[in-house]
Amino acid sequence: MTDPSLRSLSHAVDGRVIVKYLGMLSLSLAAMAAVPAAVAAALGEVTAAERYASVFAVLLLAGFLGSRRAAAADIQINEGLVIVALTFILGALVMTWPFMSAGLSLIDALFEAVSGLTTTGLSTLPSVEHMPASFLFTRSWLQWYGGLVIIVVALAVIIGPSAGARRLAVDEGDAAEGVASTRMRARSVLKVYVALTLAGIVLTWLAGATPTDALIHTLSAISTGGFSNHDASAGGLGAPAAATVSLISLIGAISLSLQASAIRNPRLLWSDGEVRAIVAVVLLTAAALMACMSAKSGLSLGGIGEALFLAVSSQTTSGFALTPIAALAPAAKLVLIFSMLIGGDMGSTAGGIKIFRLLVIGRVLQLLLVRTCIANHAVVTPRVAGRIVGDEEIRVACGIVAAYAAVILVSWFVFVAWGLAPLDALFDVVSAAATVGLSTGVTSASLPAALKGLLCIDMLMGRLEIIAVLVLVYPRTWLGRRAARP
Repeated sequence: MTDPSLRSLSHAVDGRVIVKYLGMLSLSLAAMAAVPAAVAAALGEVTAAERYASVFAVLLLAGFLGSRRAAAADIQINEGLVIVALTFILGALVMTWPFMSAGLSLIDALFEAVSGLTTTGLSTLPSVEHMPASFLFTRSWLQWYGGLVIIVVALAVIIGPSAGARRLAVDEGDAAEGVASTRMRARSVLKVYVALTLAGIVLTWLAGATPTDALIHTLSAISTGGFSNHDASAGGLGAPAAATVSLISLIGAISLSLQASAIRNPRLLWSDGEVRAIVAVVLLTAAALMACMSAKSGLSLGGIGEALFLAVSSQTTSGFALTPIAALAPAAKLVLIFSMLIGGDMGSTAGGIKIFRLLVIGRVLQLLLVRTCIANHAVVTPRVAGRIVGDEEIRVACGIVAAYAAVILVSWFVFVAWGLAPLDALFDVVSAAATVGLSTGVTSASLPAALKGLLCIDMLMGRLEIIAVLVLVYPRTWLGRRAARP
């Protein structure tokens, strides 16, 4: 197909649609700001409470005005992706000002807001234990909210007669289902998310954490975010509570839609090919880390526990740690880089390219080999995790993996050109793009503002799986003819 024919078939977004539905989602962001305002007020942090309340009021007004605009109900794919991308960007921007009340500079406040809303967990702060309590709560609250709530609200608000809006579904399988089914599953997933959060808070508290620690770490763990109110991350909780947080992170990295279905049939969990693959990769990662640790300084019982914890943390992209990553051997850092890149399950809060896409690419490679030794007319149907994979899913998987690779390579080149150590720079870039939060120390207060900004872009692209951000900046998204609508 020639470029002119592509141009004739493409449609730019309708500004009225963007304004209306972004306004509706702004009402959700207003609710996101209301909780920190109440917490800050209850803690007596007046300045922070006033700023959160101001953000709440502005978002409420903007949402009310925007949502009243007349616009078509049928939403194109590019419009749906642009609306969600702008929602995350707007959410991070408006939370920057309240974060500055904790004494942060503009760029550091923006970094913390982006890291929170994208469920990454990277931080430029040298210490968090002296920070205001409302600030520490809000970081984890943003992770919990950005982990699932924004997408679920987007489904409820945006989805309509068009197949385009269903591109935002909470599970890849949802895209093939009807509007009512997708909405119903989104509500079901949100109920499971809330129930798991409440159960996690209770379990972490019973495991020895203080109520505050249990709240903050559970909000971060179930959203696979990784923010902590301790400088030692999960190492400040004690072994039983840290193990509980690790388990919650693993649960958060499994498809929440699958978990909703497993309430009626628990056997669905272990019979799922992706769940088994996640467990297998976690164990392989832990074994590789143990081998690296053993080669460096021997392996103790504590080292086995640390390796298993790190394997879960990297694979689920939760980003909690028991010891500094900078102290690990280079081989161990490489193991974690591959683990972070793979990520968790489709339909979960985890980042990375997702285990399903890795399985798809593995199956494609296998079929390429099989094709060399079977008849030309033979028909081979690719299956992954027990289900048939269509050509569109294969193209999407390959495209997203390629996009991740391009983003990481470009960002890494910039970091190395700036003079940073190549391996440590690659580790933190992958951590940002996969929304993990583990760091070798490259991400710090002394990092140049330009590189902090680049990591913010990486985190946003990773949370939105790159495509939504590319659609946002793609010229044809905004320029050209628009679809004829009633």
